Amino acid sequence: MTDMVRDGSRPVYLDYDQQRLDLNYNQTAWAPNAAEIITWYREASLAAHARLASTSLAYGASSHERIDLFPTGVSGAPLVAYVHGGAWRLLDRMDSAYAAEAFVAAGINFAVIDFASIPAARLPDMVTQVQRGILHLSRHAEGLGCDPGRLFVIGHSSGAHLVAAALSAATSTSIGPGVVCGALCASGAYDLEGAMLSARGAYLQLTSAEVDAFSPPRHAGRIRCPVTIAYGDGETEEYRRQAQAFHESLAAAGRPSELIVAEGQNHFEISRTLTDPDGLLFKAAMRMISAADGGGK
Repeated sequence: MTDMVRDGSRPVYLDYDQQRLDLNYNQTAWAPNAAEIITWYREASLAAHARLASTSLAYGASSHERIDLFPTGVSGAPLVAYVHGGAWRLLDRMDSAYAAEAFVAAGINFAVIDFASIPAARLPDMVTQVQRGILHLSRHAEGLGCDPGRLFVIGHSSGAHLVAAALSAATSTSIGPGVVCGALCASGAYDLEGAMLSARGAYLQLTSAEVDAFSPPRHAGRIRCPVTIAYGDGETEEYRRQAQAFHESLAAAGRPSELIVAEGQNHFEISRTLTDPDGLLFKAAMRMISAADGGGK
């Protein structure tokens, strides 16, 4: 990795000095409404739980290894699995069902995959938990009334990284070809070197080998499904660069990828477009599902 020079003025990563790099990994500094939207995650998710039928599934022994499934009630409907963000250390499944009503209304089963976060788990553990959650849904889809051949995954913020890493990391729980039909990754930081050299490195505590193993752009050829990458034009310059670089790595590996930009949206605002049938992320998800069904984009 790049040498960590912390005198505050010399570059520590690409052309970022330490202060500028730390600022680029502090999303709340760029989004004055961050606290309001984070509060809304929980409120809208609790409302979805109150209004929709749901089933709680265990994919492991830990209390964190849970999936909340919101079924359409229509046998053989597609299934979307959502992986939440939170800088790898915040939020949980009860903050993450806010898009369930929009997807169920569109005839799409919606699942929220939960997992342990820092400090209860390390980032490599989170990746394997997400892999196991996805595999659990794939193996049990038919019994849950879902189409096992139409499983899609969506992640936002650090959840976008976890989705991409789950699809690209070589682990004992790797996801093979044909399991996931498409992925939508929004507002993620995909190469972990920048995060490790920022102030976040103090709690990420990754080795150089782990940074390499769990940085999806370095293993883009292992991703076996189309990927849509999204970001808001109000995000930090580093998060915009990360989205573009991940898209380019997929293209270089010959993997299908689409890059979309949410005009006038910051890091948190873009996530709410999953709840709006006319929103950028919701429409991107519907295109992804339609394309897998042979309907094109």
